[in-house]
Amino acid sequence: MEFLTVTDIRKSEGDAEVLKGITFTQPEHSRLAIVGESGSGKSTLLKIIAGFTQPTGGRVRFQDKRVRGPEEQLIAGHPGIAYLSQHFELRNNYRVEELLSMNIQLSEAEAGRIYEVCRITPFLQRRTNQVSGGEKQRIALARLLVGAPRLLLLDEPFSNLDLIHRGVLKAVIRDIGEQLGLTVLMVSHDPMDTLPWADEIKVMRAGDIVQTATPVDVYRKPVDTYVAGLFGDYNLIGEQRRFVRPADIRIGEGPVTGAVIRASFLGDVYELVVDTSAGPVTAHTRRNDLHVGDTVSLGLPDGPGWFI
Repeated sequence: MEFLTVTDIRKSEGDAEVLKGITFTQPEHSRLAIVGESGSGKSTLLKIIAGFTQPTGGRVRFQDKRVRGPEEQLIAGHPGIAYLSQHFELRNNYRVEELLSMNIQLSEAEAGRIYEVCRITPFLQRRTNQVSGGEKQRIALARLLVGAPRLLLLDEPFSNLDLIHRGVLKAVIRDIGEQLGLTVLMVSHDPMDTLPWADEIKVMRAGDIVQTATPVDVYRKPVDTYVAGLFGDYNLIGEQRRFVRPADIRIGEGPVTGAVIRASFLGDVYELVVDTSAGPVTAHTRRNDLHVGDTVSLGLPDGPGWFI
């Protein structure tokens, strides 16, 4: 029995095809990320899997039961599947602990563990209007988890968060998988957030899945320039268009030479744009002694390379 099976899911809105026949499976206890540009259909797909949007065609099966859309049942959603929208809401004038108790299906000890994983234990006695936006999101997440779901769907969980709350939420989502053993499917508009977390990444474009791969392969071996660009800067070098990330260019060693035409401080590294006979090449280095106008040599990574 497959844990989650998505088969030929289609969605049309007027004359527009939002989803064009999406098919995949997700094993239990895995972490799957779906990424893509805005309008690629990833959030619509997630809502269909959750049972909150009716597909035009195809089917979703969760633990061997079909997930019905909102046009097929009075109350939208599916047992065992929890969906955290990017537009979540919490009831006002409730203490956090009271709000969580409305949905609890676990023992006190099990619920306490979830509160710790979600980093909300210190403000259980506060009212919902006394916590920050990032804290409210973790409360909303804990409220879903105390309902004992088997599959957690996260729709753009890092949207509108500052760096501090973003970092905390990343740690929470990591621990949900590692400590609670929950299966998680996450949609993100920032693919870089998914690289250190996901077991597998699916890249969507215009309603289609264009690449499925491990984080390493989707970053190092993108199928085209669209996928390459989602995950950061890159170079296409020579007539064969060899794909090289800036961090893989070796400064000061190699046969290619050129003049630095831009040098930018990025925090951990400096970014250089070097004008070469093969065109501009972007490289990252920790050296702080290179400036516009300097001549440098560049080396490419060893091995057969990747071409797109």
